[in-house]
Amino acid sequence: MEPGNRDDVFRFIGCSEIQEILGKQADDERALAELLEDVPLDSVYFHTHSYFLRQRFIEQTYPNDFAEWVGMQVRDHVLAERLSVVDPFSFSSLDFLREEIISIIDDHLSGMASVPRVGFGTPFSFNRSRILEVPTGLEVRTLREFRDAISSVDASAIYLHVFESHLRLQRKENDFSTWIRGTLKLPELADQIRALNPYLGSLERLRSSLLTMCDAYLAKSGQRG
Repeated sequence: MEPGNRDDVFRFIGCSEIQEILGKQADDERALAELLEDVPLDSVYFHTHSYFLRQRFIEQTYPNDFAEWVGMQVRDHVLAERLSVVDPFSFSSLDFLREEIISIIDDHLSGMASVPRVGFGTPFSFNRSRILEVPTGLEVRTLREFRDAISSVDASAIYLHVFESHLRLQRKENDFSTWIRGTLKLPELADQIRALNPYLGSLERLRSSLLTMCDAYLAKSGQRG
């Protein structure tokens, strides 16, 4: 889907994820950092961004796989907390995101006498995935239609148009705000949607925020469709 295409229709595209196990496992935090240096960037994406596609309905204590493993399996809550506040959307590339995560782990380990490791827990297993686009058949032309579609579309479409577009477009504008700004000519609403940080919650919370913004704008402007 390309926002603002010739017929000015926004087409909702969902997605599915095909996972691949890389066969690389870490038993301690040093190994986690070392393996993270070598795995493909798709693996960094899998364990940070597409984490939200797998956890679309439930808001977890730790918002990425690295923080979750360190906190739940290694029981190192200090490092888990530091990894939890890393916001993938503040990085312009996966390379920079990878560097930040490794830097946090290295800095944490530099102040420790021994490397925290898994005791009776599970080793960290590196995976990667491919995101496949799945047409939903939903097409909209007005803000009212957009709002109604958001309320019912599969959460994977929200993921694709917000999370995937962050890397695909290489800029902070997501598919929704791009279309609302360029086609509907509603810059105020587009700015609000663009400013949403999808990392702070689940896909369902993101859906709720989008609905709230659209409803507020429709009520304020008196638009009916």
